[in-house]
Amino acid sequence: MHAPPIACPADQVPDATGVTAFNRAYGEARDAGAVFVCVARSGQRWTVKTDTNTAASGHAVSDVAAAAVGEAIDRLRDRREVRLAPRLARPGSTVLYDIAGEERARQIAAALHAALHGDLDPLARAVPTA
Repeated sequence: MHAPPIACPADQVPDATGVTAFNRAYGEARDAGAVFVCVARSGQRWTVKTDTNTAASGHAVSDVAAAAVGEAIDRLRDRREVRLAPRLARPGSTVLYDIAGEERARQIAAALHAALHGDLDPLARAVPTA
């Protein structure tokens, strides 16, 4: 497992199911100075996790990108595609629970990862406004 590239295709989002796999994926992202992204299986459902705290010190998420991510997460929640944690564990982190399948989880994860690097097009396709 290696830190995902900046434009991380859905099929390259790490599967961090289990503590060992999560710790390895998170550590590799941190060591590479990359934004962390992963999917993890939880029973029959999937979870998506992102964290900008692993990114290099010069990485910044624009206000526009942060707003787009927040709005997309709200739409996913309102459509009951995801369940959010009662509160975020850390600023810069996103955890989305109860996603119905691996393919959808990977699509959401890749779109969030792209948005956190300033490319909002994958997010607009993955979570359209209508």
